[in-house]
Amino acid sequence: MNRVEELIVKYNEGLADPSEIIEIENLVEQGAVQFTQLRELSKLDESLEKISEPIVSQDLDSRFYEMLAKEKRTSKKSISFSWTAISESIFAKMVVGALLLAVGFSAGLLLEKRAENTEVGVLAKEVSEMKEMMMISLLEKESATDRLKAVSLSEEIQGPSKKVTDALFKTLNSDPSVNVRLASLDALRNYAKSATVREGLVRSIAQQDSPLVQVAMAELMANLQEKSSVSELKKIMEQKSTPTEVKQRIKETINILI
Repeated sequence: MNRVEELIVKYNEGLADPSEIIEIENLVEQGAVQFTQLRELSKLDESLEKISEPIVSQDLDSRFYEMLAKEKRTSKKSISFSWTAISESIFAKMVVGALLLAVGFSAGLLLEKRAENTEVGVLAKEVSEMKEMMMISLLEKESATDRLKAVSLSEEIQGPSKKVTDALFKTLNSDPSVNVRLASLDALRNYAKSATVREGLVRSIAQQDSPLVQVAMAELMANLQEKSSVSELKKIMEQKSTPTEVKQRIKETINILI
Protein backbone atom coordinates (compact mmCIF):
# COMPACT_ATOMS: atom_id res chain seq x y z
CA MET A 1 0.00 0.00 0.00
CA ASN A 2 1.49 3.37 -1.05
CA ARG A 3 1.33 6.57 0.98
CA VAL A 4 -1.78 7.95 -0.83
CA GLU A 5 -3.75 4.74 -0.30
CA GLU A 6 -2.67 4.65 3.33
CA LEU A 7 -3.91 8.22 3.88
CA ILE A 8 -7.27 7.48 2.21
CA VAL A 9 -7.81 4.40 4.39
CA LYS A 10 -6.89 6.28 7.59
CA TYR A 11 -9.17 9.19 6.69
CA ASN A 12 -12.16 6.96 5.90
CA GLU A 13 -11.63 5.15 9.22
CA GLY A 14 -11.38 8.45 11.13
CA LEU A 15 -7.78 7.77 12.16
CA ALA A 16 -6.01 10.59 10.28
CA ASP A 17 -4.28 13.16 12.48
CA PRO A 18 -4.28 16.94 11.64
CA SER A 19 -1.00 16.77 9.71
CA GLU A 20 -2.30 13.87 7.61
CA ILE A 21 -5.56 15.74 6.91
CA ILE A 22 -3.50 18.68 5.60
CA GLU A 23 -1.57 16.23 3.44
CA ILE A 24 -4.88 14.88 2.08
CA GLU A 25 -6.03 18.45 1.32
CA ASN A 26 -2.89 19.04 -0.72
CA LEU A 27 -3.44 15.79 -2.64
CA VAL A 28 -7.04 16.83 -3.40
CA GLU A 29 -5.80 20.20 -4.67
CA GLN A 30 -3.29 18.41 -6.93
CA GLY A 31 -5.97 16.08 -8.26
CA ALA A 32 -4.23 13.01 -6.84
CA VAL A 33 -7.22 12.24 -4.56
CA GLN A 34 -10.91 12.60 -5.42
CA PHE A 35 -13.76 13.35 -3.01
CA THR A 36 -15.36 10.06 -4.03
CA GLN A 37 -12.31 8.20 -2.69
CA LEU A 38 -12.58 9.92 0.65
CA ARG A 39 -16.28 9.35 1.14
CA GLU A 40 -16.91 6.22 -0.96
CA LEU A 41 -19.86 7.81 -2.77
CA SER A 42 -19.76 5.15 -5.47
CA LYS A 43 -20.40 2.42 -2.91
CA LEU A 44 -23.32 4.33 -1.48
CA ASP A 45 -24.85 4.73 -4.96
CA GLU A 46 -24.58 0.97 -5.48
CA SER A 47 -26.23 0.29 -2.13
CA LEU A 48 -29.14 2.56 -3.06
CA GLU A 49 -29.69 0.58 -6.26
CA LYS A 50 -29.52 -2.81 -4.55
CA ILE A 51 -32.21 -3.07 -1.89
CA SER A 52 -31.84 -6.41 -0.14
CA GLU A 53 -34.89 -8.48 0.83
CA PRO A 54 -35.85 -7.54 4.40
CA ILE A 55 -36.21 -10.14 7.13
CA VAL A 56 -39.64 -10.68 8.62
CA SER A 57 -39.63 -9.47 12.23
CA GLN A 58 -39.97 -11.82 15.20
CA ASP A 59 -43.21 -10.06 16.12
CA LEU A 60 -44.76 -10.96 12.78
CA ASP A 61 -43.53 -14.55 13.17
CA SER A 62 -45.16 -14.87 16.59
CA ARG A 63 -48.46 -13.49 15.33
CA PHE A 64 -48.35 -15.92 12.42
CA TYR A 65 -47.93 -18.93 14.73
CA GLU A 66 -50.65 -17.63 17.07
CA MET A 67 -53.05 -17.60 14.13
CA LEU A 68 -51.99 -21.14 13.23
CA ALA A 69 -52.65 -22.30 16.78
CA LYS A 70 -56.08 -20.70 16.69
CA GLU A 71 -56.86 -22.54 13.47
CA LYS A 72 -55.85 -25.82 15.10
CA ARG A 73 -58.10 -25.21 18.13
CA THR A 74 -61.02 -24.42 15.84
CA SER A 75 -60.40 -27.62 13.91
CA LYS A 76 -60.41 -29.74 17.09
CA LYS A 77 -63.83 -28.37 18.15
CA SER A 78 -65.44 -29.53 14.93
CA ILE A 79 -67.31 -32.84 15.36
CA SER A 80 -67.04 -33.71 11.71
CA PHE A 81 -65.15 -32.31 8.84
CA SER A 82 -64.54 -33.05 5.21
CA TRP A 83 -61.56 -32.90 2.93
CA THR A 84 -63.05 -29.73 1.55
CA ALA A 85 -62.90 -28.12 5.00
CA ILE A 86 -59.32 -29.25 5.41
CA SER A 87 -58.43 -27.76 2.06
CA GLU A 88 -60.11 -24.50 2.97
CA SER A 89 -58.20 -24.38 6.29
CA ILE A 90 -54.87 -24.99 4.55
CA PHE A 91 -55.72 -22.38 1.95
CA ALA A 92 -56.60 -19.87 4.69
CA LYS A 93 -53.27 -20.53 6.39
CA MET A 94 -51.44 -19.97 3.12
CA VAL A 95 -53.28 -16.69 2.57
CA VAL A 96 -52.51 -15.53 6.10
CA GLY A 97 -48.87 -16.50 5.69
CA ALA A 98 -48.63 -14.68 2.37
CA LEU A 99 -50.21 -11.57 3.86
CA LEU A 100 -47.85 -11.62 6.83
CA LEU A 101 -44.86 -12.00 4.53
CA ALA A 102 -46.08 -9.10 2.40
CA VAL A 103 -46.54 -6.90 5.47
CA GLY A 104 -43.12 -7.89 6.77
CA PHE A 105 -41.49 -7.18 3.41
CA SER A 106 -43.15 -3.75 3.15
CA ALA A 107 -42.23 -2.79 6.71
CA GLY A 108 -38.65 -3.93 6.28
CA LEU A 109 -38.34 -2.09 2.96
CA LEU A 110 -39.64 1.12 4.51
CA LEU A 111 -37.24 0.88 7.45
CA GLU A 112 -34.33 0.15 5.14
CA LYS A 113 -35.12 3.14 2.93
CA ARG A 114 -35.32 5.40 5.97
CA ALA A 115 -31.95 4.13 7.17
CA GLU A 116 -30.41 4.74 3.74
CA ASN A 117 -31.91 8.24 3.56
CA THR A 118 -30.36 8.99 6.94
CA GLU A 119 -27.01 7.67 5.70
CA VAL A 120 -27.23 9.87 2.60
CA GLY A 121 -28.01 12.91 4.75
CA VAL A 122 -25.04 12.27 7.03
CA LEU A 123 -22.76 11.71 4.06
CA ALA A 124 -23.93 14.92 2.35
CA LYS A 125 -23.23 16.88 5.52
CA GLU A 126 -19.73 15.41 5.79
CA VAL A 127 -18.97 16.20 2.14
CA SER A 128 -20.20 19.78 2.68
CA GLU A 129 -17.94 20.14 5.72
CA MET A 130 -15.03 18.78 3.70
CA LYS A 131 -15.66 21.36 0.98
CA GLU A 132 -15.81 24.14 3.59
CA MET A 133 -12.46 23.02 4.95
CA MET A 134 -10.93 22.91 1.46
CA MET A 135 -12.37 26.32 0.58
CA ILE A 136 -10.99 28.07 3.67
CA SER A 137 -7.63 26.38 3.17
CA LEU A 138 -7.41 27.53 -0.46
CA LEU A 139 -8.35 31.11 0.46
CA GLU A 140 -5.15 31.31 2.50
CA LYS A 141 -2.95 30.41 -0.48
CA GLU A 142 -0.67 33.02 -2.07
CA SER A 143 -1.80 32.14 -5.58
CA ALA A 144 -4.79 34.15 -6.84
CA THR A 145 -5.73 31.13 -8.94
CA ASP A 146 -6.05 29.00 -5.81
CA ARG A 147 -8.19 31.65 -4.13
CA LEU A 148 -10.43 31.81 -7.19
CA LYS A 149 -10.84 28.03 -6.93
CA ALA A 150 -11.83 28.47 -3.29
CA VAL A 151 -14.53 30.99 -4.17
CA SER A 152 -15.81 28.71 -6.91
CA LEU A 153 -15.90 25.81 -4.44
CA SER A 154 -18.08 27.84 -2.08
CA GLU A 155 -20.86 27.82 -4.69
CA GLU A 156 -21.04 24.02 -4.42
CA ILE A 157 -21.79 24.19 -0.69
CA GLN A 158 -25.52 23.97 0.00
CA GLY A 159 -26.82 26.01 2.89
CA PRO A 160 -23.43 27.63 3.62
CA SER A 161 -22.48 28.16 7.23
CA LYS A 162 -21.55 31.50 8.76
CA LYS A 163 -17.95 30.34 8.48
CA VAL A 164 -18.27 30.28 4.67
CA THR A 165 -19.98 33.67 4.30
CA ASP A 166 -17.52 35.27 6.74
CA ALA A 167 -14.62 33.93 4.66
CA LEU A 168 -16.20 35.32 1.48
CA PHE A 169 -16.71 38.75 3.07
CA LYS A 170 -13.10 38.80 4.27
CA THR A 171 -11.99 38.02 0.71
CA LEU A 172 -14.31 40.66 -0.76
CA ASN A 173 -13.03 43.34 1.60
CA SER A 174 -9.31 42.63 1.66
CA ASP A 175 -8.08 40.34 -1.12
CA PRO A 176 -5.34 42.04 -3.17
CA SER A 177 -6.70 40.61 -6.43
CA VAL A 178 -9.62 42.49 -8.01
CA ASN A 179 -10.69 39.33 -9.86
CA VAL A 180 -10.89 37.37 -6.61
CA ARG A 181 -12.89 40.14 -4.97
CA LEU A 182 -15.32 40.25 -7.90
CA ALA A 183 -15.68 36.46 -7.72
CA SER A 184 -16.41 36.71 -3.98
CA LEU A 185 -19.07 39.33 -4.62
CA ASP A 186 -20.68 37.10 -7.23
CA ALA A 187 -20.65 34.17 -4.79
CA LEU A 188 -22.28 36.26 -2.04
CA ARG A 189 -24.97 37.28 -4.51
CA ASN A 190 -26.27 33.69 -4.29
CA TYR A 191 -26.91 34.11 -0.56
CA ALA A 192 -28.44 37.59 -0.73
CA LYS A 193 -31.81 36.28 0.47
CA SER A 194 -30.27 36.29 3.92
CA ALA A 195 -30.76 39.61 5.74
CA THR A 196 -27.37 39.16 7.41
CA VAL A 197 -25.63 38.78 4.06
CA ARG A 198 -27.40 41.84 2.63
CA GLU A 199 -26.33 43.93 5.61
CA GLY A 200 -22.77 42.71 5.16
CA LEU A 201 -22.82 43.67 1.48
CA VAL A 202 -23.97 47.20 2.33
CA ARG A 203 -21.17 47.56 4.90
CA SER A 204 -18.64 46.32 2.34
CA ILE A 205 -19.35 49.20 -0.06
CA ALA A 206 -17.23 51.60 2.00
CA GLN A 207 -14.25 49.21 1.90
CA GLN A 208 -13.98 49.05 -1.88
CA ASP A 209 -11.32 51.11 -3.68
CA SER A 210 -11.43 49.36 -7.05
CA PRO A 211 -13.68 51.09 -9.63
CA LEU A 212 -14.63 47.70 -11.06
CA VAL A 213 -15.75 46.38 -7.67
CA GLN A 214 -17.54 49.64 -6.86
CA VAL A 215 -19.57 49.49 -10.06
CA ALA A 216 -20.31 45.79 -9.53
CA MET A 217 -21.57 46.49 -6.01
CA ALA A 218 -23.72 49.38 -7.20
CA GLU A 219 -25.33 47.12 -9.83
CA LEU A 220 -25.93 44.43 -7.23
CA MET A 221 -27.62 46.93 -4.90
CA ALA A 222 -29.89 48.00 -7.77
CA ASN A 223 -30.78 44.37 -8.56
CA LEU A 224 -31.54 43.68 -4.91
CA GLN A 225 -33.44 46.98 -4.53
CA GLU A 226 -31.42 47.54 -1.36
CA LYS A 227 -32.42 51.10 -0.42
CA SER A 228 -30.27 51.05 2.72
CA SER A 229 -27.19 51.18 0.46
CA VAL A 230 -27.94 54.69 -0.85
CA SER A 231 -25.98 56.54 1.86
CA GLU A 232 -22.89 54.34 1.33
CA LEU A 233 -23.07 54.76 -2.44
CA LYS A 234 -23.31 58.54 -2.05
CA LYS A 235 -20.08 58.52 -0.05
CA ILE A 236 -18.24 56.87 -2.93
CA MET A 237 -19.80 59.25 -5.46
CA GLU A 238 -18.67 62.26 -3.40
CA GLN A 239 -15.05 61.13 -3.18
CA LYS A 240 -12.67 63.12 -5.41
CA SER A 241 -10.68 60.00 -6.26
CA THR A 242 -13.71 58.26 -7.74
CA PRO A 243 -13.55 58.23 -11.59
CA THR A 244 -16.22 60.24 -13.39
CA GLU A 245 -17.65 57.18 -15.15
CA VAL A 246 -18.04 55.36 -11.82
CA LYS A 247 -19.76 58.38 -10.29
CA GLN A 248 -22.21 58.40 -13.18
CA ARG A 249 -23.00 54.68 -12.78
CA ILE A 250 -23.50 55.07 -9.03
CA LYS A 251 -25.73 58.10 -9.59
CA GLU A 252 -27.91 56.03 -11.92
CA THR A 253 -28.13 53.31 -9.25
CA ILE A 254 -29.14 55.82 -6.59
CA ASN A 255 -31.88 57.20 -8.85
CA ILE A 256 -33.23 53.67 -9.24
CA LEU A 257 -33.23 53.04 -5.50
CA ILE A 258 -34.76 56.35 -4.39
